[in-house]
Amino acid sequence: MKRVIVIGLGIFGFNIAKELYENGFEVVAIDKNKDAVQKIRDYSTKAILSDGTDKDVMDLIGIQEDDIVIISFGEDLAASTLITLHLKQMKVKNIIVKAPSEEHKLILEKVGATDVLIPEKEIAGKVAKSLISPNVLDYLPLSDDYMLFEMAPPNSFIGKTIGELQLRGKHHIEVLAIKDIITDKMHMVPHADFVIKDGEVLVVVGKEKDIQRIR
Repeated sequence: MKRVIVIGLGIFGFNIAKELYENGFEVVAIDKNKDAVQKIRDYSTKAILSDGTDKDVMDLIGIQEDDIVIISFGEDLAASTLITLHLKQMKVKNIIVKAPSEEHKLILEKVGATDVLIPEKEIAGKVAKSLISPNVLDYLPLSDDYMLFEMAPPNSFIGKTIGELQLRGKHHIEVLAIKDIITDKMHMVPHADFVIKDGEVLVVVGKEKDIQRIR
């Protein structure tokens, strides 16, 4: 299991550190706020009270090239940029940075961040999609046009077969799998005579505009 260093323990940093630690990762958490470090002690391998932008601290931790470093400084672009630059110079391969805007994202990518997240934008997108397409539970972009969707079947689907619904011909979506949420059983690439039941989740691939038409 790779080691993860989380620098900055705001809401985002704290929760990602906690989630990774509870799933078996070795997590080193760093923040200059004493209360934040105290709160993360039970949810990290090591909690360090220090300024995450200090290169000496990075050397003291002994960050390796294969470590995953997650930086979460909120609006402080200068701090995020400085530590990203330090890590790039240390040849760290995975530098994940939280940014507040697309402009900050571009700057962080220029100085060496391998992945820049804008959580507020992503959450806003998910909330908007949940209102536009209430049946969609989750989604994953596959290309500019196609997305992988996890969706609850609308009432009009219940009791009907995939063939009867003409999902491919009429709705232009392909059903890859159907999961029973009670038994957790997964039916991969179901046949046309598969009857859709209440309590099942459909995993489909298609264009967003086609999914939106399904109510």
